[in-house]
Amino acid sequence: MTQPDALRALLNAVAQGQLSPDRAFDQIKYFDFEPIDDFAKVDHHRSLRTGFPEVIWGPGKTVDHIVQIMRSLHRRNPVVMATRIEPEVYQQLRQQIPEALYYEVARICALVPLHWQPRHPGTIGVLTAGTADLPVAEEAAITAELSGFVVKRLWDVGVAGLHRLLGHRHLIDQMDVLIVVAGMEGALPSVVAGLAHCPIVAVPTSIGYGASFQGISALLTMLNSCAPGIGVVNIDNGFGGAMLAGQILRTAARLSNPSA
Repeated sequence: MTQPDALRALLNAVAQGQLSPDRAFDQIKYFDFEPIDDFAKVDHHRSLRTGFPEVIWGPGKTVDHIVQIMRSLHRRNPVVMATRIEPEVYQQLRQQIPEALYYEVARICALVPLHWQPRHPGTIGVLTAGTADLPVAEEAAITAELSGFVVKRLWDVGVAGLHRLLGHRHLIDQMDVLIVVAGMEGALPSVVAGLAHCPIVAVPTSIGYGASFQGISALLTMLNSCAPGIGVVNIDNGFGGAMLAGQILRTAARLSNPSA
């Protein structure tokens, strides 16, 4: 622990009956972080609080920053992710961490056990309106898979050819949460929400002509949807969409099995 005095006081309080073990556990969730030189404080207990470990945002960090943070996280977590890693950055990273994997379309660099398997109940579906939305959708899909969920993908089923979506209605019906990724006018989440029985996480992308305003049009369409049951994340935020979908499934699992 990086705060040994506080932890010792907490344990003494439990031992003396001044604090219940459950209350102590809640407080311990916020104790453990690891300073790395003068540039980072790695939050090792984030998974205790939120169910998922800290994930590294790549842009703005040097290769050395990313390497040190990944190594710190990997000492406590089986899976470590760094997002928005460009190919040239990955080539530098792998020189220091040869076992690092790279998901090129998603731009995610990760340390993953050899036989990593889904560990959370429920299936997340990821849909795109067009092929150009794939980088954001793959960021969502890979994030969800590395977080321990089963993921099903369905690409290029936008409203310009609605029969493509309707032709996969059986897949939509099988999902427990759907992440719907769309640019242009961003209409696809509303259409899917009118068909699906599960929550929808809408992810606007910056794909589109000039009047799409780098995704603002899609974002506003999704926020103004008349279809209920849609949560909207920020433009191009596939990672955030996956985290929201994951928390929905984790909450559902906890409610169905409170003792777990």
